[in-house]
Amino acid sequence: MTTYIFVLLFIIIVLLLILLMRRPMVDISALREDNARLRERLAERLGALSQNAIELKNISGDIANFKNILMGNKQARGTFGERQLEDLVADVMPPESYAFQSVLESGVRPDCIIRLPYPPGDMIIDSKFPLESFNKMMQDQNDGMARKQFELDVRKHIDAIGEKYIIPGKTAESAMMFIASESIFEVLHREFPNTIEYAARRKVFIVSPSTLWATLNTIRAVLSDIKIKRAAAKIKKELDMLLLDLGRLTERAAKVNQHFALAQTDIEQLQTSVSKITPRAEKIRAMDFGED
Repeated sequence: MTTYIFVLLFIIIVLLLILLMRRPMVDISALREDNARLRERLAERLGALSQNAIELKNISGDIANFKNILMGNKQARGTFGERQLEDLVADVMPPESYAFQSVLESGVRPDCIIRLPYPPGDMIIDSKFPLESFNKMMQDQNDGMARKQFELDVRKHIDAIGEKYIIPGKTAESAMMFIASESIFEVLHREFPNTIEYAARRKVFIVSPSTLWATLNTIRAVLSDIKIKRAAAKIKKELDMLLLDLGRLTERAAKVNQHFALAQTDIEQLQTSVSKITPRAEKIRAMDFGED
């Protein structure tokens, strides 16, 4: 029995040795290298996360500044709207076709003037907007008084643009009111269609960044067409003058030719006279006058 137990233990020990021999050897140096690479990757990830956190903080600050511009004092909002208007106009229109903060003959200083030949004349773009009334209305959309006040303020501003910037014989018969926010533009068209119609009757067209961009591109195309027509008119005028000069030259050449023809006739007549005189002279010289 004891012998059987020893044999069994021997077999177990041999099996354990075989299993140990089959297990791969652990490479300590490789584990250290893997740990080092893992620490480097973790450090890179932490650095990237830290940078993203800084960028997110900066973006949050920019959003806060943007909110302060839109919701803060009127002068800051006006500067923001004017700057956006200037960027749009400068990106689309040629430099000679616009001016910012230029004084009109009436003494007013519009935000932007689009230079157009008369007619139609210079078109004015105003970038101001009653945002305070809009914010009050949006804070409580069930407040009917706030809605009425907002619509009233918008109409007052439309009237001001029409009175100051539409000058018969000096400017175009219409002007534009620029709204720097597409969302406000959409709310105004969706919820206040009567105000939009009122602006159209006053010849004040309300535009957003996207609609202003499309409008300016149309104006630029019209200006290019006007330049082409002017150039074509100048070319036609010069061609008419050239044809007139060519006609005069033809007449003068005909007169010169006529003079040459008359001169040729006179020369032929002279030659005829000479041909008649010469034989007679010879006859006279051949006469015998009885000289002693």
